[in-house]
Amino acid sequence: MVADLKKGARITGATRDKLAADLKKKYEKGASIRALAESTGRSYGFVHRVLSESGVTLRGRGGATRTKKK
Repeated sequence: MVADLKKGARITGATRDKLAADLKKKYEKGASIRALAESTGRSYGFVHRVLSESGVTLRGRGGATRTKKK
């Protein structure tokens, strides 16, 4: 589905809605934004924006969290 998109081509209308639904489903199953960007050939920012527009609750950044000293 995503392979037929030309790199850098503007994506609008039904095509964008379909892409957004596809990205949303994959993101909610645990795929990272970076992995989705690479698999679609789009930028991190594009994928982030499409996910935000489709109402996804974005996960926090990974890594160790700091705890307060007692």
